[in-house]
Parts: sequence; structure tokens; C-alpha cells
Amino acid sequence: MEEPMRFTRPISIATLGALLTLAGCKEEQAPQEGFAFPPPQVAVLTVKAEDVPITNELPGRVAATRTAEVRPRASGILIERIFEQGSLVKEGDVLYRIDPAPFQVLVDSAEATLRRAKAVQAQAKNDTVRQEQLKKSNVASAQTYDDAIAKLAQADADVAIAEAGLATARLNLEYTEVKAPISGRIGRALITEGALVSTNGTENLATIQQLDPVYADFTQSATDLIRLRKALKDGALMADNNSAEVNLFLDDGSAYPHPGKLLFSEAAVDETTGQVTLRGEFPNPEGDLLPGMYVRVKVEQGVEKGAVLVPQQAVQRDASGSALVYVVSADNKAGPRPVQVGRADGTRWVITDGLKGGEKIIVEGFQKVQPGGEVVPSDWDPNAVANAAKPATEGGEAKAGEAKADEAKTGETKADEAGKAEGGDAAKTEQAK
Repeated sequence: MEEPMRFTRPISIATLGALLTLAGCKEEQAPQEGFAFPPPQVAVLTVKAEDVPITNELPGRVAATRTAEVRPRASGILIERIFEQGSLVKEGDVLYRIDPAPFQVLVDSAEATLRRAKAVQAQAKNDTVRQEQLKKSNVASAQTYDDAIAKLAQADADVAIAEAGLATARLNLEYTEVKAPISGRIGRALITEGALVSTNGTENLATIQQLDPVYADFTQSATDLIRLRKALKDGALMADNNSAEVNLFLDDGSAYPHPGKLLFSEAAVDETTGQVTLRGEFPNPEGDLLPGMYVRVKVEQGVEKGAVLVPQQAVQRDASGSALVYVVSADNKAGPRPVQVGRADGTRWVITDGLKGGEKIIVEGFQKVQPGGEVVPSDWDPNAVANAAKPATEGGEAKAGEAKADEAKTGETKADEAGKAEGGDAAKTEQAK
């Protein structure tokens, strides 16, 4: 009977210890059952309706405002090229010279013809005066007087013909100097000295392009253009007095520093592409824009009235891909709301439906928000991240410097301890000896 009593006593003690342990756990957990997490803090933005310009970025090409092909106006042999290829030339500058000798001979011949015609004219005048005096004296007949007048008129006509011939000869002689028809940048020489050129030839001597200012021809979909015009007519958009101003972006994405102006749009649609061509004019004082260069043109074509814009990071997507934003109510309760997203304006989306001015939306802190839950809103500062980055970096550098200093001190301390240890071992060795 003693052995059962020994076996029962250890079980009773173990059971009592387990009960005490469970009781202690319940006492520890009891205060935690009434604990509640505080509402999450979120950054909110109060949206407002504003007038936003409608800007479109369209592809285009640069074109010269004026282009002239240099062609000869007199036939002959080129004896000299005067201009420097690729240089700037002014209107009237001599570019080529054609052999003037044949044309000088024609001028001399025309001058001689004119002198002869004038001599005949002078004789005819004298005969007319003489016949007029004889007629008054009733010595000469009226027929003789009429013949003298006719010869004088013929002599005057011959003089006029000779003068015209001389002017033509002199003009052809002047055309032996091929001059620039416009001011601009001249390209490469297409004809060299010694070549025979003709006024009936098909090849030009060089090409001059006026590059300040320049044109930018860009295209827009006819559907978009019609939609914009309809919106303007219906009053959904309003015309902007500054909408004629356009800006260029180069092929590398950089902005061209000089704004231009919109000149016109084509009255017809390209049947192959369905595009309408528009043209802008841009100053080009540095000569950075060259004909044929690809550019993108940013043009303002109207102003959208009462548009609601939100930061792009405030727009979320649900499982179906629909856009939504978290709206904070007056009692600081947050909940999702579906919205319709329109075009982008920089780093913001234009909300076409679902929001109105004066409502608060969450921009930062979505991960901590429960639908219908309470939040602690604070005004969103778009520059907070940028401002916090610099101090954090500076603080990190300072801490890194302090850590390096602590490491250096630790190294010195370890070196001292090692030296002391070596000294103690040496002393012990001496004592042993």
C-alpha cells in the first residue's frame, strides 16, 4: 500500500505547477485583451477644380522658311567660284562668275548699233526742220514734208530698239555674275570651275536655305482635331489667347529654349494617314535647328474649365484594373471610390468623373487604411521626401564618421591590452628563471 502513495504524490505536484503556470499566463494576457491599435496616419490632399490648358505633343520635322536653288541666267563657262561652301551668304552676294568676254562683245555691238540709230535720228530731225521751213515758204510740197516726218518717226523707233538691245546685252553681261537670290546658308557646290552651264540646264549650281527663323511641320489626327473643335463649340473648353504659342522638344528629349508661334493648319486631311498638317515658326539664332530634323512639338489648343487633378500616386487600381482613390470624410473615415481617369498633365491625372472640388483624398499611407476605418489625416507635402533625403544622408555620413572613430579607438584599446599582456608574460618568464 505504500508504493501507490509514492506514485500519486509526484503527479499531484506536477498538476499543481501546471495550474499555477496557466493562472499566471491568464493574468498576463488579461490586460492585453482590451488593447486597440491607434488610427493610422495618412497624408491627404484637398482637391480643387481649376482651369487646365490642353496641350498635345505631336511629331514633326524642321523645314527652312525659304529655299532657293542657284541657277545660271546666262550660258557660258564657269571661271570662278567665290563663296565658301556651308557659309552664310547675303542676298546679292556674287557666288559664281561666268566668262564675260562673249557678253562684253555683244554690249559693244549694241552700243555701236545705238550710236548709228541716233545718227540717223539726228539727220531725220534736221530734214524735218528744213522741210517745215520750206513748206512755210511754199517752196516744198506737203508730200515731201510728210515723208520727212515719217523718216524721223522711223529713226526714233530704231533708237528705241537699239537702246533695248543695249539694255539686254548689258543685262546678260551682268548675269555672268551669279548672285545669291536670298540670304541664308549655302550648301555644297554642285558645279565646279570649267563646267559649261546653260540657262536651259536642269541642274542647279548650289542651294541656299534660310534657317532663321525655321518652320516645324507637325501632324495631328483629324479625329482629335475635330473633337477639340467640337468641345470648343459646345463650351466644354475655352479658347486661350496664348494657345498659338508652341514649344519644341529635340530628338534627345531636351527642350528647345525659344518658343514659337502657330501659323496655320492645312485645310485638307492626308487620305493615306488621316492626319492634318500644322505649321509653327521658331527663331533659330544659334542655328541648332536644321531642315529635316525630327522634333516633337508641344502646342496648347484650349483650356479645360473646372478640371479636377490629383497626383498620379493617389490613383490606385483594384483587381479588375479599375481606377479608384481613397476619400476621407468629414469624420475622418476613409473609403475607396471609383473614378474615371482622363489625360495626364505632368505628374497629375485629370479626373473626369467621381471627384469634385473640396474633397480630401489620401496620397500616402494606403497600406495602413481599412475601408471605412478611422484615419489621422495630415496635409500632404510633395517636397517632404526630397527635403528629408538630404538630412538623412548627412546624418548617415556623420554616423559613419563616428563609427569609424569608435573603431579606431577600439583598435587602440586592443593594441594597448595586447601590449600589456605581452609585458606580463615577459615578467612571468623572468620570474620563472
